[in-house]
Amino acid sequence: MSRLVDLSMPVHKDMVTFPRIPTPSLLMYETWQEFAEGVGADKYGVDSLTASYLVIQSDHAGTHMDALKHIRPDGPGAEKIPLEYCYSDGVVLDFRYLEKGAGITAADIDEALEKIGYGLKERDIVLIQTGASAYNDEERYLTDHCGMTAEATKYLISRGVRLMGTDAPTFDPPVWAMFERKQFWEAHRVMWEEDYWHIENLTNLDQLPPYGFKLSAFPLKWTGTTGAPLRAVAILDE
Repeated sequence: MSRLVDLSMPVHKDMVTFPRIPTPSLLMYETWQEFAEGVGADKYGVDSLTASYLVIQSDHAGTHMDALKHIRPDGPGAEKIPLEYCYSDGVVLDFRYLEKGAGITAADIDEALEKIGYGLKERDIVLIQTGASAYNDEERYLTDHCGMTAEATKYLISRGVRLMGTDAPTFDPPVWAMFERKQFWEAHRVMWEEDYWHIENLTNLDQLPPYGFKLSAFPLKWTGTTGAPLRAVAILDE
């Protein structure tokens, strides 16, 4: 038997999004009755058929994967994210003990791996647990978390990891910490040098073991966008 753990945020108009990212707009543009009337089925006694919503959503709202185009203006969009990296063994590294605003270092990565007794292998998907998802419906979600440094990101890539993720709203430390150190989106900017991808706004990492599960994280095939929403699901054999 397998147990599935949903790692994705609910998407709605009141959700907390990263600064400058608009919240989604979900509008029902045709009701069950309006569709039945529109196609003429109501004349035959079928007065309730299908309803439809118009969804306007940023490519960086909710649980999503950043494409290389997010950083490289001429880089490939979300439709070019390699699917072979989106389903693999998952590893959770717990950094909830770090101070808010801290930058995770390569030494921190090694320490976290030593704590769980795990050796990284090529194509593992590494999930960074900051604890922020516990309050992802509050404004402090945007400020109270640690984040990856360029050094730690490159270190994971050197170990064969090309897909990473975080339960925070950005893969980097929060904006206030970046301005305090005058280091801006350095983990993101590794994309200038390396082909790697990361997931933001994950949830429920506290429901996972440190390793021993599969992660399915396939982004929508949005053409030319700088990222795409996904439904991230952990698969545990029990």
